[in-house]
Amino acid sequence: MIFRRLYHDRLAQASYLVACETTRQALVVDPVRDIAPYLEAAEREEVRIAFVTETHVHADFLSGAESLAQASGAELWLSAEGEGDDASDRVGRTGARPLHDGDVAEIGRVQIEVRHTPGHTLEHLTFVVSDRATSPLAVGLLTGDFLFAGDVGRPDLLERAVGVRGSMKRSAAQLFSSLQALRDLPEYVQIWPGHGAGSACGKALGAVPQSTLGYELRSNWAFQIAGVDAFVEEVLRDQADPPRYFSRMKQLNASGAPAMPRIRPLDEGSLLDAVRRGALLVDTRAPSEFLRGHIRGALSVPLSRTFLHWAGSLLDPDRDVVLVVDRPASQRGKDAMRDLALIGFDRVLGAIEPSAFASLADSPLEHVPVIAASSLVPERDDLTVVDVRNDSEWGMGHIPGARHVPLSRLSEHLDELRVAGPLAVHCQGGARSAIAASILRAHGIDDIRDVEGGYPAWVRATNAASKGEL
Repeated sequence: MIFRRLYHDRLAQASYLVACETTRQALVVDPVRDIAPYLEAAEREEVRIAFVTETHVHADFLSGAESLAQASGAELWLSAEGEGDDASDRVGRTGARPLHDGDVAEIGRVQIEVRHTPGHTLEHLTFVVSDRATSPLAVGLLTGDFLFAGDVGRPDLLERAVGVRGSMKRSAAQLFSSLQALRDLPEYVQIWPGHGAGSACGKALGAVPQSTLGYELRSNWAFQIAGVDAFVEEVLRDQADPPRYFSRMKQLNASGAPAMPRIRPLDEGSLLDAVRRGALLVDTRAPSEFLRGHIRGALSVPLSRTFLHWAGSLLDPDRDVVLVVDRPASQRGKDAMRDLALIGFDRVLGAIEPSAFASLADSPLEHVPVIAASSLVPERDDLTVVDVRNDSEWGMGHIPGARHVPLSRLSEHLDELRVAGPLAVHCQGGARSAIAASILRAHGIDDIRDVEGGYPAWVRATNAASKGEL
């Protein structure tokens, strides 16, 4: 058996190529919208992509399953499980082979057994892989967004991202049952999950690329809870707000994700003209660089591992976007454009470097003052401290008197922050507070300070002061 994991860092997404060494037929599981890496991998391995499938209808990126099947002439396999007509409608629309619980498919001497594992989504499948050229025993599980290293898929997205009211407790109970059903498998089987650390499809995913069932049974919190009611309560506790783009991804993937566009950035002159006409300037530089100097109205979204999470949550897919990137703009800009296309942002026109600011700014660049965390003392009342961390971070500790406004909900609180006086914005490490400052500035809320070092710096300063070290 040939087995390859293809991983996209900023999506924290793992796709897989499984092939038979004898027949040279390959199956690709959970491809993203950009299908070029799978075609290249197949060429390197000298195999033919004969089958394409996915574990479920994804919400965090545009699927490349239909495009890859068409481009490679492969047979498309899709889940026909779950409640309602969505799964059967998609199977009918695409002409895919419908997959049901208990089905067995052969890829040469590689066997794929289908298991229906609802919980994260209604139609979710897990694939049990056996390399029958070596042994009839199962070697691993392709678990998609059902079971991760150290965590499980969140069951609240159907309700909180898609809007199916009252579904998350039922989905959580289904997830519990799906997990318990794995106990009939040998503990030595490997776990090949669909996501790694940083994905919004779980609470606290591990960073290791794979695990074993036996290890997860002993270490994963989800297997340590014996009762369904306690599990439902725990799995739904402290789930972060889902990124705003998840609902759109789910709809597009169900109806047929458009093929990957060609990445052709405009020249600098055309990009500057687009900004003057109203294109949104998205500054991908480090937060400190943005705070030091930026074009008024620009949105800060640092080009880090969380870039797609925040870009997808904050940008409008129907608005033209021009990126600001560090040098060299050509390659970094193309990479960012390609990444954004993976989540359906196809109106990104290209990237400029900070050297182009002089052609855009009619006045000096904007900057956001940075203040030390030690200046935030509880009795100080001339600043409104705004904490943009998520609910679980706030629950573990916060600055007394601070106002909690998670970044994902900031747009809902603009009116109240507009009249709150001077603001001191902080997060955990600095990226989210810079994003928040850029949003507030873009909405005319100018009296802002960024707290250097965020909450951890305040804790250190407070501890040092209590010991007389300051």
